[in-house]
Amino acid sequence: MTRHLKVDAPDNESRVDQMAQGVLGMPINRIEGHHKVTGSATYAADAGAEGMAYGVLVQAAIPAGRVAEIGDVPGVLAVIHDPRMLRRAAQGMATEGPPAGPQQIDFMGQAVALVVAETLEGAQAAAHALRVRYEAYQVPVDPDAVDPELPEDKQSSSGDLDAAMRKAAFTVDNVWHTPSHAAAAMEPHAAVAQWAGDCVTIRAGLQMLGSSREQIADALGIDEGQVRLLAPYVGGGFGSKLGINAESVAAAIASKQLGRPVKVVMSRPQVFDLAHRRSETTQRVRLSCDTNGVLSGIGHEALVSNLPEAEFSEPVTQATPFTYQAAHRQIVHKVARIHRSCAGSVRAPGEAVGVTVFECALDELADAAGIDPVELRLRNIPETEPGTGRPFSSHKLAEALRDGAQRFGWADRLTPRARIEGEWYVGMGVAAAVRVNSLIESRAKVTLTPQGRATVETDMTDIGTGTYTILGQIAAETLGLDIGYVDVRLGDTDFPRASGSGGSFGAASSGTSVYLACVEIRDQIAARMGCAEADLTLQDSTARCGNIVRRLGDIVTSPLAGNGHLEPGKTEDSVRQATWGSHWAEVAVNRWTGETRVRRMLGVFACGRVLNHKTARSQCLGGMTFGIGMALTEAMEHDPRDGHIVTRDLAEYHIPCHADVPPMEVHFLTERDAYVGPLQAKGLGELGICGAGAAVLNAIHNACGVRVRSLPATPDKIIAGLDP
Repeated sequence: MTRHLKVDAPDNESRVDQMAQGVLGMPINRIEGHHKVTGSATYAADAGAEGMAYGVLVQAAIPAGRVAEIGDVPGVLAVIHDPRMLRRAAQGMATEGPPAGPQQIDFMGQAVALVVAETLEGAQAAAHALRVRYEAYQVPVDPDAVDPELPEDKQSSSGDLDAAMRKAAFTVDNVWHTPSHAAAAMEPHAAVAQWAGDCVTIRAGLQMLGSSREQIADALGIDEGQVRLLAPYVGGGFGSKLGINAESVAAAIASKQLGRPVKVVMSRPQVFDLAHRRSETTQRVRLSCDTNGVLSGIGHEALVSNLPEAEFSEPVTQATPFTYQAAHRQIVHKVARIHRSCAGSVRAPGEAVGVTVFECALDELADAAGIDPVELRLRNIPETEPGTGRPFSSHKLAEALRDGAQRFGWADRLTPRARIEGEWYVGMGVAAAVRVNSLIESRAKVTLTPQGRATVETDMTDIGTGTYTILGQIAAETLGLDIGYVDVRLGDTDFPRASGSGGSFGAASSGTSVYLACVEIRDQIAARMGCAEADLTLQDSTARCGNIVRRLGDIVTSPLAGNGHLEPGKTEDSVRQATWGSHWAEVAVNRWTGETRVRRMLGVFACGRVLNHKTARSQCLGGMTFGIGMALTEAMEHDPRDGHIVTRDLAEYHIPCHADVPPMEVHFLTERDAYVGPLQAKGLGELGICGAGAAVLNAIHNACGVRVRSLPATPDKIIAGLDP
C-alpha cells in the first residue's frame, strides 16, 4: 500500500509532535560520518571495476564554431567524437531527440572529444597531444555588448515608480555588479559507466537522480528503464550537479563502444569550464521613501547572461516582489545571449545575488533617511504578499531582526569611522535573509523487520547536507526506534524516486515521503493492536494502545512495508511560502591597505521544524561562509576576447579559507508552518547565504564609510573610496 498526500490544505494536526521517541530535531551526529572521515565512503572518482579504462575529455579551443577535423593519437583505446551526445552533455540541456550534424561549439572549453586509454596517465598525455581543427565563428562574449532579451513572463510593474522617485523625501538609484560564481564543490565531477547488454549503470556525482536519469537516457537515445544511476556519496554540489554533464554521457558512450567499464574524472580546471556557472549580474535598484522611512517605490532591474539555447536565467529578483511593501513597483529582467560557459543554478540562485544587492541598497536608503537600518526594515514588512494579497504561510522576518539585534549587540553600533582600533576601522552591518520555499514530488519505501530494524529506501541523495541522518531520524521518531536500528539507503535509481537535492526542498520533500511510508506501517501495527493509528504510541521498540503494551518484535512477525508519496498541492499557490532570517556581521577595515577582516557573524533563521539542529547549523555556517566569499573574494573572471574563464582553479578563484572565517553564531526561531505538510519543515540550506554578503558589505560601510557596488570588495576598491 502507498500512503499518498497532496498538500492542498494546511496540516494543523502537528502529528509529528505527538510522537514519543524524542529523536527528531536532536543534534545527532551523521550516521555516515564515520565512513567519510575514515575514507571508506567511496565517491564516484573512487569507484572502480574489473577491466576499467580511463577517459580524459578534450576541450574546445575556440568560443564558437564547429569541429572540422579531429586527429588521432597512437597507443590509445579510442578517440571518441560524438557530436550528438557530447554537445548535449556539455550544455547541460536535454532535448527531444539527438541533434544532427557536426559538433557545434558554443563556448571556449566545451567538451569536443574523449580520449580513452588503459591508464589515466596515458589518456592524459594523449588528450594533450590530440589535434583538433576548427571552423570558428565570430560571436559575442560580453553581456554588455549585445541587445538583451526581455522575457515577457519575467517583467512586472504597478503604480508609477518614476513619479514616486520624484516625489519622495529620500531616494536611492544606483547600479551594482556581481561577477560569475563557481560552485567549487570539493568532489570533482566524475563518472564510471558499465554496460550489461542494453542497460548501463553509471556511478556519478549527481544531485537529482530522477531527472538526471531522464537526461542521460535522452542523450543516449535509449529508454529510461535501461539506465541505472548510483550516487550514494556526493562530495558537494551547490547546484553544479543538478543535471548531467560531459563526464557521465562520455563515459557511457565510451563504455558501450569498447565493451568495458570506463571512468571519466574532470580535472579542477575542467570542472570550472564545464560545470555551469552562476551568471554575472548588473543590477539597478531604485528605492524611495517618505520622512518616516515608509517605502513608496521599489525598482529592481537585472541583466544576466546565458547561452543562446539555454532556458535558465538567474532569477535575481525572485524575492523582491514580496519582501517589502511599496505602492509603486517595477521588476525588469534582461538576458544577454552570449558565448560564455553555460549559466545555471549555483547555491541559492536568484536570492544569493539579488537579496545581497537589494539589502545593500536598503542600507543606503536608511543612511540617506537617517533611520536605523533595522528600523527601516521593520517599518516596511508587508502583512500580506504585495500585489496579490495572498497570506504568508508564515512570516518571521520581524522576529528574526529583533532577536538578532539583541543577540548581536546592535545598540552599540556607531556611525561610520567612529570606531577605530589602531589602524583598523571597525563597523557592524545587518541584512535580512529571505528565500522562496517549495515542495517537490517525492517517494520512499520503508520496511520494518521482525528483528525490529527499519530500512529506508529512496533515490534521494546526500550531498553533505545530512540526508542520511535526517531521514533516519524521521523513521526512528515515527516508528519508535532508536536511530541505531534504522538503515538508510540512498542514491540508487532502483529505489523510489525522490525530490533530489536542490533548491532547499530536499529534506522537507523526501522527509515527508519517508514519514508517510512510516505512517503506513503504523496503520498496520495499529490494526494488529486493535486500535486506531492516532491512538497508537511507539517508543523504544514498544507499542502502546490504551492499556495494551506489546514489544514490536511480538507484533511484526513478518516484514511490514510502507510506501510514501508526496505531491505539492494547492498550498503552493494559495499562500506565499518563504523562509526568513537576519544576518549580522562585524568587520575591521585597515585604514592603509583596505584589507577587510570579518571578526564575527551571527545568523537568526526561521525554517519551520528543524529536523536536526547539528546538520541545520552546519548548513547555515556554510551559507554564511558563502556570503563572505561573495562579499570579499569570489569572482569568476572571463577573458573579454574569447570569453574563456581565467580563474579556473582554486588558486585563482578565491573561496574563503579557514583564516577568513570568524567565529559564527547560528540561532533558530521556533516555527511551525502547517502549509508545507505534516513535518511542518521548510528549506534551509540556501537561506544561510541569502543576505550574508550584504551584512558584510554594510559593515564595511559602517566601518570606513565606503560603499562597494562592484563585488567582491577587494582592497583596491576600498582604498579607492577612502579619503587620502
